Amino acid sequence: MTPTKVLIVDDDLNIQELLRLYFVKDGFNVYTEGHGDRAEAAVLSCQPDVVVLDLMLPGKNGFDILRDLRKRSDVPVIMLTARGETLDKVVGLELGADDYLEKPFEPKELLARVKAVLRRTRAPAGRLFEAGQLPERLRLNHLIVDLARYSVYLDGREVEFPPKELELLHFMVLNRNRVFTREQILDNIWGHDFFGDTRTVDVHIKRIREKLDTIEHPEWNLKTVWGVGYKFEASEDAG
Repeated sequence: MTPTKVLIVDDDLNIQELLRLYFVKDGFNVYTEGHGDRAEAAVLSCQPDVVVLDLMLPGKNGFDILRDLRKRSDVPVIMLTARGETLDKVVGLELGADDYLEKPFEPKELLARVKAVLRRTRAPAGRLFEAGQLPERLRLNHLIVDLARYSVYLDGREVEFPPKELELLHFMVLNRNRVFTREQILDNIWGHDFFGDTRTVDVHIKRIREKLDTIEHPEWNLKTVWGVGYKFEASEDAG
């Protein structure tokens, strides 16, 4: 089996070497980069399975790196943020980070988070359904969600959706008119071993809505059920 590759983007050489020891011991191939301006080139060069990305870097910062990276890659990214900086976490999730961890941190916890992210990104969506029973292409008026091709079409136009947003939308459309709590959504889309909090769901729902609301869709809507969670509401006329 080919070893899993992790790219660590952090300008602290001590952190680089400490994490290298932990990841190598666990069977990973480890690549490191310490400058923000070279981070994207490092991703293209080593083609990692997961990226650990510090927010504060010389040159381009972690937010800008993630923003540009998401234009061309869906590689899982775990961001390292300053302790207590809630806004940093929210912005990172909105830009497409898969998880975050506050500094200072225990290397064992980061390793566990990396493994959890890899399990989630390699697992199929829709855990409420048995293997082989999941309808992959869903169609409502002006909306097509195709899990097989990881594509979403609105009014005949393809709209870019990162994998987790697409899986979440597919899950909600598939289970239309059913209310889910944030915890249920986390379990079904991110998995039971997700270390983050329910804010992750809110951020992804917000981003999905922004894309869906670029067209009129009176037959269906992704609604907030106050005090409970979310549901994808669709009329019988929606198809």
